[in-house]
Amino acid sequence: MIGNQKVQRKRAQTKILLLIFLIFFVISLMSNILGPIIPGIIKSFSLSYGLAGFLPFSFFVAYGVMSLPSGLLVEKWREKPVLLLAFSLAAIGALIFGFNPQFGFSLSSLFIIGLGMAMLQVVINPLLRVTGGEEHFAFNSVLGQLAFGAASFLSPMLYSYLDRSLYSTTAPDWVQYLELWVPEDMKWVSVYFVFALLACIMLGLVGFTNFPQVDLKEDERVDLGITLKKLLSKRLVWLYFLGIFSYVGTEQGIANWVSKFLQDYHGIDPSVGGAKVISYFWGLLTVGCLLGLVLLKFMDSKLVLISFTCAAIFSLLVGLLAQGNVVLIAFSFSGFCLSVMWSILISLALNSVDFAHGTFAGLLCTGIVGGAVIPLIIGTLADLIGLQFAMFYLLIPLGYILFIGFWAKPLVSNSRVKSLKELFA
Repeated sequence: MIGNQKVQRKRAQTKILLLIFLIFFVISLMSNILGPIIPGIIKSFSLSYGLAGFLPFSFFVAYGVMSLPSGLLVEKWREKPVLLLAFSLAAIGALIFGFNPQFGFSLSSLFIIGLGMAMLQVVINPLLRVTGGEEHFAFNSVLGQLAFGAASFLSPMLYSYLDRSLYSTTAPDWVQYLELWVPEDMKWVSVYFVFALLACIMLGLVGFTNFPQVDLKEDERVDLGITLKKLLSKRLVWLYFLGIFSYVGTEQGIANWVSKFLQDYHGIDPSVGGAKVISYFWGLLTVGCLLGLVLLKFMDSKLVLISFTCAAIFSLLVGLLAQGNVVLIAFSFSGFCLSVMWSILISLALNSVDFAHGTFAGLLCTGIVGGAVIPLIIGTLADLIGLQFAMFYLLIPLGYILFIGFWAKPLVSNSRVKSLKELFA
């Protein structure tokens, strides 16, 4: 009898873990589609680069607005209601975009979707820790990031598939059904109907799932009172906040503008070649995360950050200045170069203070707003000096991350081994 109960609990735990990994997948799928479709949106609405820059701005500014309040919502409402609210917002936002393919509606819908994604990001890690067990949290976190990376890789391919299939004689039945709502000259709209359906499916899955009780650890709690004021008074907090701001801005600056750059300067179809480069960008970013885990067992995290940042600068320069296939390789490889920056910047920041790690982590996560600001700056500059020269702006945030690598003085350095034998001991 006791054995059967253990088996049933294990099965329930596995189902919840799979659902959590699916949530990681959905967050990434919906968050990283803008880059491939921006050229189509610009064409459909006859937008300037500057106006197009407001598309990622609307989505990522929601992260800045919602990161800290989401932590308070989880503490007050618990995880399941917040998950349901998040997916409801995602579905509503996607349907607004789908049924009203106009620039004004696109901004409001992207903001609504961004609010939902920010809430999911806050809920997911404590839920993963409790469901899988603290002793398996590191391993399960890597699996979650792999699911996130897989969706980033597949998201541009989804758009490419829909663009090829819509209004073709070989389109499957479900794609033909989309043609009832998707204008022939706005095929990119189709991805938001798919996202709305996916969000509704997730609502059903979450609604019928019983989640475990999550007791937030001290370093997962958010305090917006005295603790936050104390953190904001520290210079190093702002310096690390700008580090996260710079990283996310660089990541999204490349992902959102590379397809349009390749179309304008190299004549590459954004729905085929452009989508493929973005797909490889995210795929290599995921591969780089795995290699980074190994490197951090042998090297100081600051040295890893410096090395990868220098490689990112070189890769960006090659992508902007070279010709031929090397451009495609360089922009794809830049994803690999960016791969370790988020985790290292977060760990350096948290290891540089000895209090309020939960509030500090929430504050750092508001730095995701860099994904709103830097692509907008690039778009604005592109109207004045052209997209190629505007993308050189990315050297500024990369230079700042390089500065962090030299400047950082954490209280605790990353644990390292001296040999492969010790690694597997």
